[in-house]
Parts: sequence; C-alpha cells; structure tokens
Amino acid sequence: MNIELSEKRNIDKEQILELYRKNEWSSAEKPDELIKALENSHALVTAWDGDKLVGLANSLSDGYLVVYYPHLLVLPEYQGRGIGRMIMDKFQEKYASFHQQILVADGGAIEFYNKCGFEKAGSCMPMWKYKGHDHD
Repeated sequence: MNIELSEKRNIDKEQILELYRKNEWSSAEKPDELIKALENSHALVTAWDGDKLVGLANSLSDGYLVVYYPHLLVLPEYQGRGIGRMIMDKFQEKYASFHQQILVADGGAIEFYNKCGFEKAGSCMPMWKYKGHDHD
C-alpha cells in the first residue's frame, strides 16, 4: 500500500461524496454545503491510493491558539491500515504548538483518538445543536 497525503483542495466532488456516503455521514445529504465547508477549512488533508481518495480530514482554527477537527474519514475498506493516524500526524506538524486542540468523538473513534494523544476534556460536557441523524 502506497498512500500519499496531500493538502490540495481541487478534489472531485463525487469522490468526496462517495467517502462520506460509504461512512454513512449525514453531511453527504448537503453536498453543496459540504464542499464549501471543506474548501473554507483552515487545513484540509487528504489521503490517496493512486488517484483514489481514501481518506480526508479538515480543521477549523483561529490560526494561533485553537484548532478544532470536525471531520476525519477513511473509506471502510481502508480502515485499520494507519491512514487516519497518518492524517492526524500531519495535523500535528501544523498544530502541535497550539494551546488547545479540540474534537468530538463517539463510538469506536474514541479509542482511535486516545491513541493519538487526545483525552476526555476533564468534566466538560460536549454540547451541540445537530441536524444530522448519524450520532444518535
């Protein structure tokens, strides 16, 4: 397996939607908004197997102190091969010195993010207004 990471932003919309649909993320139901959101991210890191998009993550940041990681997806058939970790390592090259790195994890993602050095945020309670249906 020869996975290459990229920060290019001119990605075929259909490949992005396929990645989100295969992971059953409800943001695929709003394709125009999803693409605009990714294009306007502070950073966007993608993983490629040749010309096939196999992973993607983005960050939102003030550029100095705080970064939030809203999305990290890997095609199901590529999961468990270290691609997500490669992407998070790439983000650490950019954000390791930041005062606060934030994400929301559920299910099996919790163990993955623990392995990447993230921990439960003290006694903080995650809160949101969410219009999706994939994190009930």
